[in-house]
Amino acid sequence: MTKGSCHCGAVTFEVEGAPDKAMECNCSHCQRKGFLLWFVPRAQFHLTSGSDALQEYQFYKHKIRHQFCKTCGVQAFAYGNMPDGSEIAAINVRACPDDVDIAALPRVAVDGKSF
Repeated sequence: MTKGSCHCGAVTFEVEGAPDKAMECNCSHCQRKGFLLWFVPRAQFHLTSGSDALQEYQFYKHKIRHQFCKTCGVQAFAYGNMPDGSEIAAINVRACPDDVDIAALPRVAVDGKSF
C-alpha cells in the first residue's frame, strides 16, 4: 500500500501497490508542473480524506480530471479513462506518495504534445 497527500495534508489517499515506473509527459500541463505520473486502475486508488478540499481542472479534450487541493494548490492525482473506457487514476509521484524514491523509478517518456 502506498500512501500520499497534498502538501498541507488536507487531501490524503492510499493506492494498492507501489510504482514501478513513472510516466513523464511533455504536454503543456505536465511539463509546466513537472509531473511524474503513476497510472493505476481506479479501483486501486482510495481517497481517504479531503474530498471537500479538492478543486478540479480540465483542459484541451477534457479527458483527464486533474484534482488539486484548494488550500495548498498541490495536484496529487487525476481521474481519467483509458481508450478502452476503463477508469484510471494518475498519481503525481513527484509530489505526493510517502516513502517513494522517485530517483530510482525508471521514467517512460510520453509524447503528450502529439495527442
